Amino acid sequence: MITDRDHAVFEAGIKLGALYHQWVGTPISRNSAASVEKAIEQAVILQPFVEEITVRLDHTLMTPNAFGYSELSGLMFDVDIVTRVGFTYCRARLAPKDGYPLMQIAECNEIPGLSHH
Repeated sequence: MITDRDHAVFEAGIKLGALYHQWVGTPISRNSAASVEKAIEQAVILQPFVEEITVRLDHTLMTPNAFGYSELSGLMFDVDIVTRVGFTYCRARLAPKDGYPLMQIAECNEIPGLSHH
């Protein structure tokens, strides 16, 4: 049997994986970073089971090329997402760790005092 916790964890992982692969390579500059952060947040929050998302991009890694922009890379992401299925919340992160854009489940909690029965 698949629990709400299982489903919330799955949804968090799917959302982070899709976000990563959808946005990596996007042309970006320090001037456009804030609008790209908001665009990612506004797109992901529309999806089922997403309760909250915060996207921050590391501006220090945005080294302009000869044409004045850089490309969004996985190491620039600092993302925190909360999914909810039923009464279970899952918080997951995408952030650099040891030179790798690591996706991790931070915590999962059921709302106290509520149940399906």
